[in-house]
Amino acid sequence: MDNNNKPCSSNKIIKTSDGCEIVLELSKNDPFFDKKKNLLHSKGFDIREQVQFNRSSCPDAIATILERILQIARIIHLEEVELYFGKVNGCSLFEYWSPKNEVETLNSVLSLINSYSSCERQNEVNFLQTLQDEVFRRIQEFTDKNKVESRIDKSCSCDKEKCVVKWGESNGVKTSLKIACVEGAGRGAIATKDLKVGDIALEIPVSTIISEEHVHKSDMHHILEKIEGITSETMLLLWSMKERHNCSSKFKIYFDTLPEEFKTGLSFGVDAIMALDGTLLLEEIIQAKEHLRVQYDELVPPLCKNYPDVFLPELYTWEQFLWACELWYSNSMKVMFVDGKLRTCLIPIAGFLNHSLYPHIVHYGKVDSATNTLKFPLSRPCCFGEQCYLSYGNFSSSHLITFYGFMPQGDNPCDVIPLDIDVGEVDCIEGCPTSSWTSHMVRGTWLSNNHNIFYYGLPSPLLDYLRGARSPSPHTKTMEISNLENEIEVLEDLQSTFSSMMENLGDSDLVDIENASWDVKLSLEFKDLQRRIVSSILTSCAAGLNMVQDELSKL
Repeated sequence: MDNNNKPCSSNKIIKTSDGCEIVLELSKNDPFFDKKKNLLHSKGFDIREQVQFNRSSCPDAIATILERILQIARIIHLEEVELYFGKVNGCSLFEYWSPKNEVETLNSVLSLINSYSSCERQNEVNFLQTLQDEVFRRIQEFTDKNKVESRIDKSCSCDKEKCVVKWGESNGVKTSLKIACVEGAGRGAIATKDLKVGDIALEIPVSTIISEEHVHKSDMHHILEKIEGITSETMLLLWSMKERHNCSSKFKIYFDTLPEEFKTGLSFGVDAIMALDGTLLLEEIIQAKEHLRVQYDELVPPLCKNYPDVFLPELYTWEQFLWACELWYSNSMKVMFVDGKLRTCLIPIAGFLNHSLYPHIVHYGKVDSATNTLKFPLSRPCCFGEQCYLSYGNFSSSHLITFYGFMPQGDNPCDVIPLDIDVGEVDCIEGCPTSSWTSHMVRGTWLSNNHNIFYYGLPSPLLDYLRGARSPSPHTKTMEISNLENEIEVLEDLQSTFSSMMENLGDSDLVDIENASWDVKLSLEFKDLQRRIVSSILTSCAAGLNMVQDELSKL
C-alpha cells in the first residue's frame, strides 16, 4: 500500500505585526517538480507563495483567502495522472480535482494551523479559529456529498477476526473500530462511535507489527543473508510461509484469520484469463505470474534441497509461495520507523481496512516516536456504524485486481489506458508543449469538465503531441483553417486507433454473471469498464469532429 510518504513540506505560518502569513512552498524533491512549477506559474503562482492574513479580516475575506491557499495546495498535492489529465488551460481548478487530492489538500491546511505553536496562536486565536472552522466546513461538505453506503451481512460470522482484535488489544492496540462482514467487500472495519477529523481510528504498537526483525531472529536468516541480491521483502515472504504453520508463533492468531486463498488476479483461472482477451490486464497478469514463477524456481527448490531442516519442502511448494506473494501484495504496508528506515510490514488488524476512492484515512505509515506506535488518524469524519476506509494509493483498477482482487466503487480517476507512442522525436522540438511528457494515456472522457473545441474531454498533452507530430510550428487554439484541418486529422487518427481497440474488446460477453465464478465476474466487470472508456473516447472524437467541421464550414 502507498502510505503517502511524500517529500517533507516546508509550509509554515509566520507571525506578522498585523496578523500572520501562510507560506506554501513546492518541495524541490517532488518527483513532478517541473510540471507542478509550470502549472503554478500558469495560474499566477510561484513555487513559494506567501499569503497574508490580517486580524481584522472578515469571514468572507478569510473564505476568499482560503480558496487561494487551496488552489496552491491542490497543485502541490497532485499525482502524475491528475497532472496529466488536469492540464487544461482556461478551466476551473476543479479540473484537477480528485477525491483523494481534495481530502489531502484540506488536511494539509488543517495540519499547518495545528502546527502553529500554541503560544503564537493566542494572539490570532479568533482569526485562526475562523480559518479552521471554514476548513472543517469544507471537509464536512465533501463528506456529505461523497458518502459510500455499506451494508453489514449479519448472517456472516467474524469470530476469528474478533479474536485478532482481542489479541491486539491485549498487546496494546487501541481501536475505535469493529470488524464485520460487509456485502460485496468481505471483511470491513466499522466505526464504533462518531469519529472526527484528527481522531485516531486505530493505534498499533510496533511490537505487534511483522517486520524484518522477525526474520533476523529466525533460524533462516543466516542462510538467506548469504544470498546475493535477496531483498528483505523476499526474506519476509519466505519467513511467513513457515511461520503461518508455527503453533507457538506470537502471530498464530493473526495467521489463522488469513484466507486459504486470497482471490487476487494472480489466482485467476483459465476462464477468467480468457475473458480478459483484448485488454492489457491479460498481459499484466500473465507477466506477473511468470515473473513470480521464475523467482520461485531460482530460489526455493535450491533452499529446500540444501537446507531441508529449515526449509521444509512441504511448506515451500509453488502454491504456498503464490499464497505468500498474494498475502504481502494485498496486506503489506510501507512503514517509516523511528530510525528513519522505510520497511515493508504486515500490520494485524489494519489489514481489515478496505480501500475507497473516498477514504477516511490517507496519511499513515510513520511510527510516532513519542508512543512508538503506528497511528491511523481520520482525514474526514466517519459516523457510528459507517465503514471506515483507507486509501491504498492512487492505483488503477487493473493494479487493484492483479494484486488486491477487487475493483473500487465509483469512477476511478486512475483508470487509464496507456498508449504505445514513441514521443522521442517530437518532444525534442524546442517549445513543444508536450516536452515534459515521455508517455501518453487516455481515460473515460466523462471525467473531464471541458468538452469544447480543441479539448473534447481528451487529455491536452496527448492532443498537443499529435498536433505537433503533424505540424512542428507552435499550435494556437484559434479558428484558422490550418488549425482546424489539423484538428480533423488528429481526431480521425484517434477514432481509427480506438475503433480498432473496441473491435479487439469484442461485444459484451453473453455470460450468466450471477452464476459465474468470482474471477470470471471480475474479468467481465473490468472488460466492461474498458469498453466504457473506449466508447467515451470514440463519442468525444465524433462530437469533436462535428464541432470542428461546423467551424470550418463557417470559414
